[in-house]
Amino acid sequence: MAVSPDGRRIVSGSFDRTVVVWDLETGTQLHRLTGHQNAVWSLAVSPDGQRMVSGSQDNTVVVWDLETGTQLHRLTGHQDAVWSVAVSPDGRRIVSGSQDHTVVVWDLETGTPIHRLTGHQGWVRSVAVSPDGRRIVSGSRTTPWRSGTSKPVPQFTGLPDIKVGCGPWR
Repeated sequence: MAVSPDGRRIVSGSFDRTVVVWDLETGTQLHRLTGHQNAVWSLAVSPDGQRMVSGSQDNTVVVWDLETGTQLHRLTGHQDAVWSVAVSPDGRRIVSGSQDHTVVVWDLETGTPIHRLTGHQGWVRSVAVSPDGRRIVSGSRTTPWRSGTSKPVPQFTGLPDIKVGCGPWR
């Protein structure tokens, strides 16, 4: 689930392959969006509240217009289920984490992949972007990705069986 920045909309994804946009005040369903071919596992809303992003077991990320429910882009770059999506604080980038062990950074307006981050040896279950937009964190049960250099990135191992990687991405 995700909530719009103005708190007026809730977005839910489902095993039935749909994304539903709800009015938070009235509980009314505003849009029932179809476009995924399998379960929808993750959702994010852009900081300006105009776009919504969904990640699915069909290996895709879809960008939607939150107000109209129109599908704007279908992003096909993962080889397996997309477990997590995030939108950068400036609203220009999407980050997706997948069962294919990768993190992909996309241009939100064009749908073009910008970076593919590899190095996880397991499913990437979570992704987030720092508030200043300078770092991506990704989490899986195994070794985290490393940036385009051979230098290691910080690893946080305080939780059992979980590893988190953090590094610059611009």
